[in-house]
Amino acid sequence: MVDGGFEVGVVPFNPDGWGPMEATSTSAASSNLPLNVPFAPFSRSDKIGRIADWTRNFNNQSRPKNQPSDSAFDFSNDDSFPGYADDDASFRLVDGKPPPRPKFGPKWRYQQQRQLPQRRDEEVEARKREAEKERARRDRHYNNNRSNVNQFRREAAVFKSSVDIQPEWNMLEQIPFSTFSKLSFTVPEPEDLLLCGGLEFYDRSFDRTAPKNERRLERFKNRNFFKVTTTDDPIIRRLANEDKATVFATDTILSSLMCAPRSVYSWDIVIQRVGNKLFFDKRDGSQLDLLSVHETSQEPLPEAKDDINSAYSLSVEAAYINQNFSQQVLVRDGNKVTFDEPNPFANEGEEVASVAYRYRRWKLDENMHLVARCEVQSVVEVNKQRSFLTLNALNEFDHKYSGDWRQKLESQRGAVLATELKNNANKLAKWTAQALLASADLMKLGYVSRVHPRDHFNHVILAVVGYKPKEFAAQINLNTSNMWGIVKSIVDLCMKLKEGKYVLVKDPSKPQVRIYEVPTDAFENDYVEEPLPEDEQVQPLAENADVVEAATDAAVDVEDKPVEAEA
Repeated sequence: MVDGGFEVGVVPFNPDGWGPMEATSTSAASSNLPLNVPFAPFSRSDKIGRIADWTRNFNNQSRPKNQPSDSAFDFSNDDSFPGYADDDASFRLVDGKPPPRPKFGPKWRYQQQRQLPQRRDEEVEARKREAEKERARRDRHYNNNRSNVNQFRREAAVFKSSVDIQPEWNMLEQIPFSTFSKLSFTVPEPEDLLLCGGLEFYDRSFDRTAPKNERRLERFKNRNFFKVTTTDDPIIRRLANEDKATVFATDTILSSLMCAPRSVYSWDIVIQRVGNKLFFDKRDGSQLDLLSVHETSQEPLPEAKDDINSAYSLSVEAAYINQNFSQQVLVRDGNKVTFDEPNPFANEGEEVASVAYRYRRWKLDENMHLVARCEVQSVVEVNKQRSFLTLNALNEFDHKYSGDWRQKLESQRGAVLATELKNNANKLAKWTAQALLASADLMKLGYVSRVHPRDHFNHVILAVVGYKPKEFAAQINLNTSNMWGIVKSIVDLCMKLKEGKYVLVKDPSKPQVRIYEVPTDAFENDYVEEPLPEDEQVQPLAENADVVEAATDAAVDVEDKPVEAEA
């Protein structure tokens, strides 16, 4: 401990009030303090001096309304601290804010609605009016576009019938497509009765074709292609005379029946009942010889028939592309695979396209068999085993309808195929059905595009992809049992008819088919389906003799002469 005691200075006592005494004489204790030093705080955070003044008037009218007051602790207006009034204005000792009101309950909502300032009401109302105007503008724009598109699609969707319905025809049946979806029939494996023609081998180098190394599509003008109907086929006539079956057709006709629910355009099939036999034929110059393009697409095609992108022009273009493609992807070295008989439609020494006809027989029931002529276009040898191939080509005519194949085939090939399945569902389903009927081991699909969108004569091959028919049928939801169920129902219906000629027509505007009874001379070369205009009928016969003769010869050439691949 410290020996000396701690001396406490003299603390003066002021009996008159607060603070130090106002003594004139200097005491001994105060004489030690420095003179002329103001009694003021030396730190902004320290409240040295008066802690509280309870004797002041707090109702100061000169204080601004937005400036809060701390009552006894507020020294902002005190002259004792002239330099620190502004600092004290920002200093708070006690939180005097009112407690927050709860933002729930009906009472609060109604009070807030009443207490909303007038200016905020006007802003809210202005925003509501702008939102209503914008919503009305969008609705008006949407309705205008929708009405225009629907009007255009309705006009484009008014398709013509594939055959002119004559007044003397008698409609017997009307079958909606909704009944076809419920049909199912299982047929046993078919048997091959005869193989005709010759096949060339497939060139596997085309499997490596890509948009970067595209190949120009060639034209095969010297090779002949045949589109012979059922009753004009000499092999089918011979098989009918031998009572090999009771129903006769071709793969093109059967695939049209099997895939009828997917069709949009009108088509027709001629049915002839001769004795206990049934023949499914196609008319001369039928739409079945052509390939539809964008049949199931939502985008309408141009209506003008002369337009290169009209439905008819694209069908002709697709048919020629398909023929040329089926011959270009072959190894043309003269090596062919021959079968039992040569091509039944070619003359001796005539150059024909690579095609083989498989005459196959299916058992529909105990007393009914069906014989169909099926086609395959090529053959490939893998591990010393030969496999049959069908060759078909998809064609691109405009980027805005199908997307740009040159960009998408490299990285988005699946998306391109999905778009084609949406726009050409019927055509792809028919190709798959034909491959299944012919028991082809592989079906090759080529992607062919125009060199220029406005040039429908020159084309390039961008890619070739192979699929197994059964797997591809499952991918596009094509049910084999349902296909044969449709054929079986049509055959059973026609077998109940009397002998004569009938025509099955797909309605151009409704998803249904109709069966008409027609005269026996209908669809012959001298049968006029559409009446001639009056200005042509009044002309003398001698003036039109050459024209009529040329038209008749042209109609005969459709069946008797092969079709050449010209674009």
